[in-house]
Amino acid sequence: MPAGVSALIIGLQPLITAALASFMVGERIGLRHWLGLAVGIAGVALVVWPKLDFAALGITPLTTAVNVMGAVSISLGTVYQKRFAAALHVASGGAWQYAGASALVLAAALMLEDFRFDGSPQAWFALAWSVIVLSLGAISLLMILIRAGEVSRVAGLIFLVPAVSAAMAYALFGETLNLVQIAGMALCAGAVLIVMRKSARPA
Repeated sequence: MPAGVSALIIGLQPLITAALASFMVGERIGLRHWLGLAVGIAGVALVVWPKLDFAALGITPLTTAVNVMGAVSISLGTVYQKRFAAALHVASGGAWQYAGASALVLAAALMLEDFRFDGSPQAWFALAWSVIVLSLGAISLLMILIRAGEVSRVAGLIFLVPAVSAAMAYALFGETLNLVQIAGMALCAGAVLIVMRKSARPA
């Protein structure tokens, strides 16, 4: 399945999270929030649209199920964190989560992988980026945001991922960035503003 189609499916994650948050933790999801989610999905679609290869989509029930399962799993994990583990220390809580995840990944790797590592500078850089920036940095920040605010609002930040990724690919790798994608980025930013902005309350 192309990355663009996967991004569209994962782009549904804030919508799934909002529905689960309403059911599992009793968050009130207002009309403006649903509007922001709709705008965000439209923005994600515009950002990834030029990258879709309709001649070789390779979409199958298996690839679709894997991507949908990924979106649902992220949403369930986010809401579970808010409902049952928001009080955990960021460092110790993260360590226990990674220990559990490592056990599952190791079991799968033993069945499917050959445990080769080429040791090139590019491989070490990718590994360091994954461990330091994505695992320690981004996940810790996500846990802090979940603890501090409503999980449905935090999930709305996911809409920025395709837009920021497209901008980084343009700056670092010279990939194209056209007006449709720029419009999609603007929609994604607008969606986050709509979702994150709290309603004015009377004094």
